[in-house]
This record gives sequence, C-alpha cells and structure tokens, in this order.
Amino acid sequence: MDSRVSIAELDLVGLRRCFHAHAETAFTELWTSVTIAAELRRLGWRVLTGAEAIDLSRAPRLPGPDELSRAAERARAWGADADGLRVVRDGHTAVIAELDGGAPGPSTAVRVDIDALPLDESQDASHAPARDGFASRSPEVMHACGHDGHVAVGLELARRLAGRDFPGRVRLLFQPAEEGGRGARAMLAAGAAEGVDRLYALHFGLGLPVGEVAAGTSGFFANSKLLAAFTGRPSHAAHAPEEGRNALLAAAQAALGLHALPRFGAADTRVNVGVLRAGTAPNIVAADAELRLELRATSGEVCDELERRARAVLNAAGAAHEVGVRIERIGAATTADCDPAAVRAIAAAARSLPAVTRVLDDHRFGASDDATFLMRAVQERGGEATYLVVGASSPAPHHSPGFDIDEACLAIAADVVERAIR
Repeated sequence: MDSRVSIAELDLVGLRRCFHAHAETAFTELWTSVTIAAELRRLGWRVLTGAEAIDLSRAPRLPGPDELSRAAERARAWGADADGLRVVRDGHTAVIAELDGGAPGPSTAVRVDIDALPLDESQDASHAPARDGFASRSPEVMHACGHDGHVAVGLELARRLAGRDFPGRVRLLFQPAEEGGRGARAMLAAGAAEGVDRLYALHFGLGLPVGEVAAGTSGFFANSKLLAAFTGRPSHAAHAPEEGRNALLAAAQAALGLHALPRFGAADTRVNVGVLRAGTAPNIVAADAELRLELRATSGEVCDELERRARAVLNAAGAAHEVGVRIERIGAATTADCDPAAVRAIAAAARSLPAVTRVLDDHRFGASDDATFLMRAVQERGGEATYLVVGASSPAPHHSPGFDIDEACLAIAADVVERAIR
C-alpha cells in the first residue's frame, strides 16, 4: 500500500486498510491525526487540533522526546503535511470536528478512537492484512482492536454528512490513547463534551458476529493502571550482600501480595501485574525495579478501594526491604450506564437495515474503555449516551497478533450511526 495514497480517493474499506497499514500507538498517532484533520477540512468541517482538541497536562505518561521524534520522522516518511505535523508532533493527536446541519436539532457527538497497540502483527498467510498487502508497516505496532475501522467510519460519516442535510449539530471526536485509558479525560479537559446532547461511542467485535448490533453495553470495568518504581542500593551479591537493599525482591514480594488481595462481595474485581523489570546482573543486588499493574472492578468505588489497598501493599513491600517506592497512576477508566433513549435510537436505526440480522439492546462488555468518562460527562450535563457494538466476526481475540475484522461491518456501522443522527 502506497504510504502517500490520497485519502480522498479511498472508499470505506480502502480507508480502513490504509489506517491499518499506518498503525501508531498512544500520543504518537501523528500521521493518523494529520491525515484525519486534512480530510475533514477538505470536506468543510470546522476542525480543532493541537492544544485546542486535547489538554496534555491531564494525560499521564506521555511519550518522551526521542519516541516523538521517531514518530515524526515516520509520519514525514508516510507523507504527513509539514504544517499539520508541527501542530501535533508533541503528542497533541486528538482531532475534533464539528458541522451544523440544515435544520434545528440536538448536538450529537460520535467518539471513535484512533490508537494502535504495541504488538507484532501476524504474517501468517491466513491473516487477511498480511495476505492482501495492508499489514502494519510499523514493527511491533498493529491495530489489534478495530480502531482502524473506527477511524474509517468516522471519516465516512464526515463525508455523508458534509451536505448538512441533517438536524442539529454533529461533533466527531477522534480520540488518541484509548489503550491505557489516557486520552478521553485529556480531551474532556479541552471541552470535548461541552454542549453535547447525545453521545454515541462505537466499537467493533467484542464477540459479536457480523450482522449483529448491540445498541447498548453494560458490564464496564472501572480501571486503574499503576507504575511502581522501587529504588534500593546495589552491592556485591557474594562479598557484601548485607550492604545492598534489594529492589527486585521488594517488587517480587509486592507482585505476590497484589495477587493475594481479597475479592469484594459488592463487585467483580480483577488484579494483574503485567510487567516486572529489575536488576542488571546475577552477582549484583538489584538497586532498581519497575512494576506495572492493573486493577479493575465493576464499581468505581470498589476500584478506588482496591487501588488504596494496592498502594498499601506496594509501600509495605518497599518498607520490608528498606527500599524507596514511587507510585504513579498511568491510566484509568470508569463505569457508565447507557441511556434508554440513546439505546432506542441506535436500535431503531439498526432494525431498519437489511444487513443487520439481529439487534440487541444490551451486550456485556467485560473490560474497560475510557469512553466511559465522555459518557458520564455528557450525562452529568443532562445529555444521553450509549456505547454501541457492531459485530465483526473477528477470527482471533482482541489484542492478539491475528486480530482482524470482517469488513462488511464497516458499512453497517456507518449506516447505523448515520440513520441515528438523521
């Protein structure tokens, strides 16, 4: 696939394949952001980018200068416009676009996420992107959760609505950094939800076959991601072990203690230590260790309490081994409920489409998405929100190297949301 392909010439499937090939991770979605903004401006939408679209002071664990520099070089090689790149190259990769319709009506926002995952894509001949030549061009980065399709649908909606033949106002929210739960609140801080009467958040797959549409979703997990840095003192492991302060042992003890945290009767919970890095050599008492973990609960209040207890475990392990502990929250999501009126609007739109074989009012999500912060923000201002799932017959699980979507889901999603807006 040509990196400098003209987005304006691509159909819906072509858009999805182009963004799939140009996968970028959280806050490095530079080519993605510039490309989206350029197409929206061509279509006549009012477009906000840079600091107008996202407040990075509310985003934890931003990429460092070296990572952003490499991302900018890659985006330039892929043909990103130089002026657009200057606006986003420090990580301001959100795009907000707005258009007024030709008749009075509500303000409707559609949220689509744009980031990929740090994962090597399958090169197996049975994997359609590899077989058909649109696999990720970025080593160890791939769209393994359908966000490439979300972007394509967002741009397709922009094209279909460009004639302004709809009531009210439409706002498209192209959100970076959904993976890890860092983008939504940063966009909220820049005003993304202000004035929105109804929000539709879109996702593909989640176990549904193509042709099925869930107009609402339940079972969101609140989520808190923590990084704990342990700082001890090195020493010779044989000659003077007593002079060392072992950060590795503190982190290992903390990992075991975290997985021993009690369950809660009021909510389902999950605990996972996913990363543990420590030490430099077998004969040196490890002076530094880093542990990354994730806490989830079906109640925001329970998740907060789980985090309090996790922090106590981390600090106690550090104290037991006389090492310093620094704890940082590096991502989060909350819970949310879908509003019946918004669910009914999506369900009615889906039922009117011949390609839709089954419509569900509810589908259990069973994971986390920081779109819940956007949903709650709209609801707290008196608006309505729902999180719709469009079946995609994925041949492999989300967040795995063989993940893909049946591209028939793209037109279904665009049709459903367009009809709901109209």
